[in-house]
Amino acid sequence: MSSTSVVVVGGGYAGVLAANRLRQRTDIDVTLVNPRPQFVERIRLHQLIAGTDDAVEDYSAVLADSVKLLVDRAERIDVAAHSVRLAAGATLDYDYLIYAVGSTAPVPASIPGATEFAYPLGELEAAQRLTARLAEIPMQAPIAVVGGGLTGIEAASEFAEAGRNVTLVTGVLGPSLAKGGRRSVAKRLSKLGVTVIDDATVTQVQPDRLTLRDGQELPSRATVWTAGFGVPTLAADSGLSTDRLGRLLTDETLTSIDDPTIIAAGDAASPSAQPLRMSCQLAMPLASHAADTVLARLDGKKPENLNPASVGQCISLGRHAGTIQMSHFNDEALGLHIGGHLAAIIKESVCKGTVSFLAKEARKPGSYFWPKGGKRQKNLKRGTADV
Repeated sequence: MSSTSVVVVGGGYAGVLAANRLRQRTDIDVTLVNPRPQFVERIRLHQLIAGTDDAVEDYSAVLADSVKLLVDRAERIDVAAHSVRLAAGATLDYDYLIYAVGSTAPVPASIPGATEFAYPLGELEAAQRLTARLAEIPMQAPIAVVGGGLTGIEAASEFAEAGRNVTLVTGVLGPSLAKGGRRSVAKRLSKLGVTVIDDATVTQVQPDRLTLRDGQELPSRATVWTAGFGVPTLAADSGLSTDRLGRLLTDETLTSIDDPTIIAAGDAASPSAQPLRMSCQLAMPLASHAADTVLARLDGKKPENLNPASVGQCISLGRHAGTIQMSHFNDEALGLHIGGHLAAIIKESVCKGTVSFLAKEARKPGSYFWPKGGKRQKNLKRGTADV
């Protein structure tokens, strides 16, 4: 019996889960392509910088032994030839490709000085550069975190708890949170000594300061940029259809609108041009669905449409407190949250559980499950396309 070759591009949460899940069939040869030899716990990168976790795991702990790990970077997908060109020069042929390249944390080139002097937080190498920079400056030297989303909140909290002098600059603090969850976050930030400047826009970054739109200058010996996400350009560079951010356009089964052998998973997927919120929580259900789409096709069945349910947003506020924002299944925030030390315990169990889910799927493919009921079809009808 001939085997089916599946190449998974990207070794983050989505790529690893999808690769492991495909092993439900023994007639599939799975190759995972990733530029790093270690699995990065992206949700712990702020802890790496603060020195409370190394934010990496050996792939042997999370990836099935039967999945071939290839440490290289995919440079181009040849859709017609069903092959992937790698940076080292090799070419991989595939019957199916799972596109799981994840997301990036770019610094906007449109803001003077940002690319030269701001430190993004979202990838391992960027976190390591920021770690090195903070080691060069005194603990009480002023630093600024730009962006009040979940990444910015977690970073500011972790740095302040470690003794840093932190200012958080944002348009809105916790825009995805309900009022109660936002108050919980603001209260903890205040207790940690974080100065929050909201309704603010950065117009210039210099080595030792920020300039805001109103002309105010803030001292900052290290500016951490957490405002906004991007995605790698592999899909667009390969001539595949993408949304305006660069995410691969797919149907509701996560199949590329250009080619039925390319399936997307995680942050780089844009189903029906209505992508889900970029997060580890939703990346893993998408990965599970992507693998199930491939398996259904190999079984001669019609793949199901995507319908994952969100359950909330888990935010660490240092090592001793947190906020758990509960949500409707469609990811809209509920007026209900958990705060304090209990939330910190829940958040840490979620972080540990994420790695455990991957490891369990490696041992027992098909074991991962996630609640459904996000009512995407209803949302799609009333939404607008992000293209």
